[in-house]
Amino acid sequence: MTKKHITLKMFLFVKKNVPAAMTNQTEITHFILMGLTDCQELQSILFVLFLTLYLATLLGNGTILFIADSQLHSPMYFFLGHLSCLDIFYSTVTVPKMLDGFLSNLQTISFSGCMTQLHFFHFLGSTEVLLLGIMACDRCVAICNPLRYTIIMQKKVCLLLATATWSTGFFHALMHAIMTANLSFCGPNHIDHFFCDIKPLLKLACGNTQLNIMLLNIVTSCIAMSPFIIILFSYIYIIIFILFKVQSKNGLQKAFSTCGSHLMVVAMLYVPVFLNYMFPSVGEATKKEMVITLVYSAITPVLNPLIYTLRNQEVKIALQKILKILTFH
Repeated sequence: MTKKHITLKMFLFVKKNVPAAMTNQTEITHFILMGLTDCQELQSILFVLFLTLYLATLLGNGTILFIADSQLHSPMYFFLGHLSCLDIFYSTVTVPKMLDGFLSNLQTISFSGCMTQLHFFHFLGSTEVLLLGIMACDRCVAICNPLRYTIIMQKKVCLLLATATWSTGFFHALMHAIMTANLSFCGPNHIDHFFCDIKPLLKLACGNTQLNIMLLNIVTSCIAMSPFIIILFSYIYIIIFILFKVQSKNGLQKAFSTCGSHLMVVAMLYVPVFLNYMFPSVGEATKKEMVITLVYSAITPVLNPLIYTLRNQEVKIALQKILKILTFH
């Protein structure tokens, strides 16, 4: 018997002391996550795959975080350290719970746990999007105005930008979490996803969700599009500057190397995010949407440190120094 068949027969959690006005309804206190698949054989394979990816995420981003903190102290690596920190937390929000689902016949999550997961997923995701916009500005200053780079991107400026980024992401996610938590959920309680996301939750809500949908479409779109516009104009300016100002071959290679890594990370995050959240409908979460979510929640965090390591000479040198120290000890 599959997980879905089990869930259709069991576990409808209800609150006690329901008001008389709701005698014909039940209020959900737990949700059931349907996960990626019902196939037991496939679940074992997926467990090993995503456990490997998660451990690689922790190792890769932990290494970048250590290098950025101990070896490389420029603003670029300060923000790269924040990106690695975000990737670690971002994967931790969804992947461990998903791994637990592969091992259990029925994966439940409390209402408060669901809202907490929703909040941190959107908090870390929107913070990462905003951080990529800041990193584009950093690259623009570094390439187009190198002599004033250290003056413009002072430590206090970097700290202020990082604080603003994390704060904006936090309050953006808090808005969605509060608005979703205030909805009435009276059944069914089956979330057709591997974690608590806004779109599948809105489908389960009993009341009017128009305000939630409007906030999702307008506010989240602004959070996503504002950094994207900054990135776009930053790189247009960088390309124009490189074509008309940079003459040396080494200068061109260095500029394209650092920009190339950042652009690859931007593409891997923005393409799936646009596919998932830039549409106004709040229909049932399809397998396609879940696969798209997996890309930026489990796969992209693994690839980010690889991209910056393989394409960045300074990171390679710093990593080699650390490996030599470990080898001799």
